[in-house]
Amino acid sequence: MVLGTGSHVGKSLMTAALCRILSQEGYRVAPFKAQNMALNSAATPEGLEIGRAQAMQADAAGVPSSVDMNPVLIKPSSDTSAQVIVRGRVWGQVAAADYHRGRVEALYPTVVECYRRLSNDHDVIVLEGAGSPAEINLKQHDIVNLRMAELADAACLLVGDIDRGGVFASLLGTLELLEADERARVRGFLINKFRGDRELLQPGIDFIEKRIGKPCMGVVPYLRDVGLEEEDSVAVEDRGGLPSGWWGEGGAERRLRIAIVAYPYMSNFTDFDALTAEPAVALAYLTRPGDIEPADVVILPGSKQTSGDLAWLRRNGWDAAVRTHASRGGITVGICGGMQMLGKELCDPEGMEGGGRVEGLGLLPVETFLTPEKITVRAHARLVQPALFGQVIAGCGLEGYEIHLGRTEYHAGATPVFALRREGQSEERRDGVASPDGLTIGTYLHGLFDSDRFRHAFISAARAASGLTSPSELVFFSAERESRFDRLAACVRDAMDVEAVLGWLELGR
Repeated sequence: MVLGTGSHVGKSLMTAALCRILSQEGYRVAPFKAQNMALNSAATPEGLEIGRAQAMQADAAGVPSSVDMNPVLIKPSSDTSAQVIVRGRVWGQVAAADYHRGRVEALYPTVVECYRRLSNDHDVIVLEGAGSPAEINLKQHDIVNLRMAELADAACLLVGDIDRGGVFASLLGTLELLEADERARVRGFLINKFRGDRELLQPGIDFIEKRIGKPCMGVVPYLRDVGLEEEDSVAVEDRGGLPSGWWGEGGAERRLRIAIVAYPYMSNFTDFDALTAEPAVALAYLTRPGDIEPADVVILPGSKQTSGDLAWLRRNGWDAAVRTHASRGGITVGICGGMQMLGKELCDPEGMEGGGRVEGLGLLPVETFLTPEKITVRAHARLVQPALFGQVIAGCGLEGYEIHLGRTEYHAGATPVFALRREGQSEERRDGVASPDGLTIGTYLHGLFDSDRFRHAFISAARAASGLTSPSELVFFSAERESRFDRLAACVRDAMDVEAVLGWLELGR
């Protein structure tokens, strides 16, 4: 089990690295996280919703993702409430206090059932903790960390982040707040995100090893541009700021500037990781509407609270900025909740997000009705017309997934963008919509940029429509992603005593 001294110390990536290493050693391995809090999610092959990090870890392990890998997913909808997903389906909307004081205990038997089913089908399970196991205010009802370690009889690796400072105090403090039997489960610790001279770090390692009586299993360097999906929006902090040349680059060969509007409840921002990897693209997550001016493409991503994020857009002047961008002939794209915001109206007759009717940005001829039913399904799609943004392109299929509430209805004359076939169904249905000039489009499909052919066509068409040259280089992200798993595993192998970890498991090569 990979535990952490806090959130965002690298548990998800270390779990992925161990999954890939154990897979390379010949074991059938799977990730498991009992309860995940994240706005990034993915659809499994059976059309159920799990945390995006566990889907990524399954890819690292070389096995299909399964709802058993993440039985409970919590998707915050405000500072004090959240939607709870259990075994891939909506279980309820609960207040944080109510959940932690009792509701969570009702879910623990389901968690145990999922873990046991998963462990029966695999040689090794790499469990991931959440936050810190020493959150003493929540520990009584914590089903993610040491309760799961005890159930699984797991050997635990404690990960600390040195980049943010205080790693030795964090390691010591975490262990001091655990009970004796819990401390015994922690076999060793790992220092993550190190940059500098290892010799200068060694005296601290020697001291803390003696103080806590645990060995240092390795020091993992700060890995730049890992390019693998992060668990939640905490990672957006690392994606902040404008890329070099956002305001200064010129000429027809410059990079295509793509702006992602980073509203408070942005979800599934991993949709854009493949675009970030493209040399012909400069992608930025923006919170200030003034930074939108140089953008060629503006994307409104998914949202966990569409009406709330739409209100945020208006309060902060984004509505006028997006409309101005579109009126100047800029390309605008809405994905899932972003498409709903770009429509004429958002209606909430059943009070899913507070009720009432809210005017949209009015760039797409659709209106959306929020409904209790949540669609979670993988899908195959093709462009209805072989063109994007007024540019003719070769026909290309793509794959993605839908995770959304709401039914979107077309106004007269509205043109769908995709013909979509959901997993397990034979008939096609229309998806998405384009503005009359074709420069503003929307779709419910997440993950559409992961398909190499579509992403390449999108970039080429957007560059042409923006008066730029064809891209001189394009990345095949599917293959590149596999290489990234291998590079991550190789780096962790170099930094970690893998033989000792295998010894914890009493496994040979």
